[in-house]
Amino acid sequence: MTERKRVFSGIQPTGNVHIGNYIGAGRNYVALQDSYETIYCVVDLHAMTVPYDPEELRKGKAHMARMLLAMGIDPKRSLLYYQSDVPQHAELSWVLGCLASMGQLERMTQYKEKSDKSGQYFGLFAYPVLMAADILIHRVHAVPVGEDQTQHLELTRDLAERFNHRFGELFPVPEAIIPEVGARIMSLTDPTSKMSKSDPSPKSRVNLTDTPDEIAAKIKSAVTDTGSEVSYDPENKPGISNLLEIFSAFDGRSIDELVEEYRSSGYGRFKAAVAEAVIAGVQPIQERYASLTDAEVAQVMEASAEKAREMAAGTMELVRDAVGLD
Repeated sequence: MTERKRVFSGIQPTGNVHIGNYIGAGRNYVALQDSYETIYCVVDLHAMTVPYDPEELRKGKAHMARMLLAMGIDPKRSLLYYQSDVPQHAELSWVLGCLASMGQLERMTQYKEKSDKSGQYFGLFAYPVLMAADILIHRVHAVPVGEDQTQHLELTRDLAERFNHRFGELFPVPEAIIPEVGARIMSLTDPTSKMSKSDPSPKSRVNLTDTPDEIAAKIKSAVTDTGSEVSYDPENKPGISNLLEIFSAFDGRSIDELVEEYRSSGYGRFKAAVAEAVIAGVQPIQERYASLTDAEVAQVMEASAEKAREMAAGTMELVRDAVGLD
């Protein structure tokens, strides 16, 4: 029997989880469990790289862990833990940081964007190295990423190759897994921008915890385009095209099938159908979220962290020997 390849992904614990997160990442995390050895991590250390409130971080961690379990992460098939519970992430980050150049980190697009808003702190500057350590500590083969994260994966690949060249072959060079459909669900208020937890407008996104009435209202008020024909044209009709992407993701039918049915329906009837599909799609997640207790979530996270520490300790034994620390 062929041994399964290992996959890792880290998830920020900040803000409410929205349907863009679910379609672009969460649903993919669940599906990957069927084909890979999957490791998922709530990256609370990364959340410290911009100004934050400690109590909000505590709440955000617990909410994210609970939501990931509600979406379908199965602790019998996957590891799911808090990054800060596995100290080897930070230890490997230092080793890799000694191989990363200032120029590489300065060119990181997200650093440029976030430093303008949050200030130029070392943690924000160096967090792509910690991201590389998150991936390499488990010696994974692949990483599910959105199109806006490929630059960070390239840094990870480069650091793995540098380490292997200098100290001996230790790390697999991870490949990217990029979903073909639904990787970038756009804002409901500005369909030229990605749906984001940090958008100041609550109307820009549908959260997985929104009530049916809230979902219907947000879809109804979503920015659309001139005309009344429902067609898929991301360049000229980005609003309707985005709603078609969302509709298809939750309904299961192809975009072509949906266009055929709703082409002449008018935007009002089309939006009502989109809202109905989203409400039905998030209902099972909301029911599972409500059924999980804090104690159950904590037990899952602690048990996974114990296994992750054991795995990471094995990697660090090899790293410390390779670099001359042992």
